[in-house]
Amino acid sequence: MSSVVRSAVTGVGAYLPEEVVTNDDLAKMIDTSDAWIFERTGIRQRRRAAPDQATSDLAVEAAKRALEVAGRRPQEVDLIIVATTTSDLTFPATAAIVQRKLGVPVCPCFDVQAVCSGFVYAMSVADGFVARGLSRCAVVIGAEIMTRLMDWTDRGTCVLFGDGAGAVVVEPISGTGEGTDRGILGFALRCDGEKQDLLYVDGGPTTTGTVGHLRMMGREVFRHAVVNISEAVLMAADRASVKVADIDWFIPHQANQRILDGVAKRLGIPESKVISTVAMHANTSAASIPLAFAQGVEDGRIRPGQLLLLEAMGGGLTWGAVALRL
Repeated sequence: MSSVVRSAVTGVGAYLPEEVVTNDDLAKMIDTSDAWIFERTGIRQRRRAAPDQATSDLAVEAAKRALEVAGRRPQEVDLIIVATTTSDLTFPATAAIVQRKLGVPVCPCFDVQAVCSGFVYAMSVADGFVARGLSRCAVVIGAEIMTRLMDWTDRGTCVLFGDGAGAVVVEPISGTGEGTDRGILGFALRCDGEKQDLLYVDGGPTTTGTVGHLRMMGREVFRHAVVNISEAVLMAADRASVKVADIDWFIPHQANQRILDGVAKRLGIPESKVISTVAMHANTSAASIPLAFAQGVEDGRIRPGQLLLLEAMGGGLTWGAVALRL
């Protein structure tokens, strides 16, 4: 049987800012309550970055931890991809700033912007480099400071989001081309720009000259999420030559516990196989999947050799899924 090159995740790391903001804390600022938020979202608290922290700072800490787990040094990294919608600056890319702060040598470094789906998109890009022999040690990071985009008078959105970063190290490994291989096995990526008005930020450098605030039509997003995400998961599993019933862990984007439950139910995935961190982290956009991934590895649930399905949906609307074996 001929050998193929797979892209394997060899290290996972996460970073959360120190400040914890509970639902009760928000109830002191706006007309809401812990019960109101938790019943509708499953969220109990979220983290908020310090005023002197930038997205790159969170990304660097997550990357350091992932590299440590992988047994790699920053000097060995030859590709950095940062998935973020809250970049430090309009330019350069946050990945370039991360490169400088980590002390990584000259190499390709760039950002991927697909909002909450960003980490899944970034993983597909990294796979293109690693599986083709263009990278031997890639770092893929999802990092966000979503609290900087909030309209703190809009209780329908400001209670949903938090800040954080997660990272993985991706390296080449030999495989057979079958679904039993270790590594990234299959993707499905989608975008429907006609649905832009369902979830967006009302500002930008070439339109308003401002950062803007996040705006969302929650019910419509929920309606599209369950159907679209389920379709992407099934497609990714098919391309990976695996069955959804055979997965060990489902790691969804942590947007809303109702969405997590709805997708899992539609796919026939038992609750016991779903990694959920939304109660503690809220929606951290592109950081949510790697944060949940890292949590599952840290607490011992996710182990080498297990089959994982990751999925997300975000503004654009974008959505996608990836199947991989750790």
